[in-house]
Amino acid sequence: LVPLPCRSDHLYLHFSMLALSRPARLAWRSLRINTELCNLRKELRIRRFHLTRECHSSKELPSATIRGPITWMSFGLSVVSGFGVLLYVRKLRKEKDQKAEQEREKSLGKPAIGGPFTLVDQDGKTKTERDFLGKWTIFYFGFTHCPDICPEELEKLTNVIDDLDKLEKSSRTIQQIQPVFISVDPERDTPAAIKEYLTDFHPRIIGLTGSTEAVGQATKAYRVYVSKGPADEDNDYIVDHSIIMYLVNPEGVCAEFYGSEERFS
Repeated sequence: LVPLPCRSDHLYLHFSMLALSRPARLAWRSLRINTELCNLRKELRIRRFHLTRECHSSKELPSATIRGPITWMSFGLSVVSGFGVLLYVRKLRKEKDQKAEQEREKSLGKPAIGGPFTLVDQDGKTKTERDFLGKWTIFYFGFTHCPDICPEELEKLTNVIDDLDKLEKSSRTIQQIQPVFISVDPERDTPAAIKEYLTDFHPRIIGLTGSTEAVGQATKAYRVYVSKGPADEDNDYIVDHSIIMYLVNPEGVCAEFYGSEERFS
């Protein structure tokens, strides 16, 4: 028997009414199998249809790497650029401060301390300001008959020179400083008197003196106040003067000055 379509329900009833002969039983079994197969195909088509709709409705787009607004490269570039801007700003600020300082010094001006002089040392040799070029020099103005202040200042100068000499031996960056004592009392401070007076202090101190005019030129160049006091019956007198030490650089320009209460630095 040829299998009948699965929708032939009337035939299903017809065959069930027939006598169950062998050919009829075979035909009945074939019809039942064919009907079950049709139902399975139908159910499969329905399930496939629903599965296809679910897949289309829930289908996700291909995953892509979503990058955030900040990456390690952008972070590194930001740090480097920020550091560069910081250095540039600091450089501009430093240049601005230096320019402002130069303008301030230009507007105020620097005091003109120092100048030419021609004097005689304790050995009778002529000395001018050019003899001290190329080295650091400390000038102190005083007189040999000073009772207390000048010896104290020269003792202080001696200690400073000793300390600097020790540093010079241990460090090549320290240059030797030449101490110079200039008399403000040329009438009594002869080269021999200065030589004897300086033996109590540092051996490298050079003593200078000269005529009243020559000493006056030196004191005027360094703006040293000098006032001779009245003489007593023994012709002894005190010379009032500025108590300042002048530090002059190798170019002959006054770099710093120190009062009696200041410390060298």
